[in-house]
Amino acid sequence: QDMMDIEVKPKPLQPHWYERHVQPCVAELLGTALFIFIGCLSVVEDSGGTGRLQPALAHGLALGVSVAILGDI
Repeated sequence: QDMMDIEVKPKPLQPHWYERHVQPCVAELLGTALFIFIGCLSVVEDSGGTGRLQPALAHGLALGVSVAILGDI
């Protein structure tokens, strides 16, 4: 009688190989590409009076957008 009252918990499923290996690499690739692309554009479009502020703000905003968009991956 006591043996029948024991609940058997199912083992948690292992994530698919795609979720373990490919998704993190794709997220890293997209985030890095966006970060570098925005940073390079901010330096190319730099007007003379902004100095270091414009590239720093562009990199910060690009990083924030990347985390917000790709954070669920």
